[in-house]
Amino acid sequence: MDDAELAVAAVTEVGPDAVAIDLESPASFDARPGQFVKLTFETDGEAVSRFYTVSSPDVAETFEITVEIDPEGDAGPILAALETGDSVTVSGPFGSSYYEDESRVLVVAGGPGVGPAVGIAERALADGGEAAVVYRDESPVHQDRLRSLRERGATVHVLAPEEDMSESVADSLTEETQVFVYGFADFLDAATSAIADAGGEPDAAKVENFG
Repeated sequence: MDDAELAVAAVTEVGPDAVAIDLESPASFDARPGQFVKLTFETDGEAVSRFYTVSSPDVAETFEITVEIDPEGDAGPILAALETGDSVTVSGPFGSSYYEDESRVLVVAGGPGVGPAVGIAERALADGGEAAVVYRDESPVHQDRLRSLRERGATVHVLAPEEDMSESVADSLTEETQVFVYGFADFLDAATSAIADAGGEPDAAKVENFG
């Protein structure tokens, strides 16, 4: 999808300094949880673009992105101030590290990586598969959806920053498991080390580096 003006369907607080933004899906839009879109908007008279990963399990009528708000940032405060009926310029989807109907998934997520983590896990369960999430953050978000995933049979580990992930990863890792990793560069290093320590193959994981 080239640049398109999409209407905001809802903005919901999902944790400390974090919102989920639902955007109306155009007829031609087709994305999987784990892919990302580009949002473009104006601030101080200049166009600013940021990339956000799809955090909803599907995009049938609307799709969701999860935004962590840095009060000093250029983008977060503008997006957090959006209201139903506003519009933003969106293009995409982009990316190759996304859910492709795997029957057993493990998503290792740091910080904003929880967005694609919940989307992928929900979609896998809806498709009749198995799902696990290992999520590390100082101030966890999407706790309601994580709780719901547990109730639906997913394995969910929420860890404190710097807490070792190896045991939690090993808890859900099998030869048939497709592993996904989403987060910033320092988290990716820790996550791939945890996968190796758990006996997995880091090179086989689908990895998205948030910068």
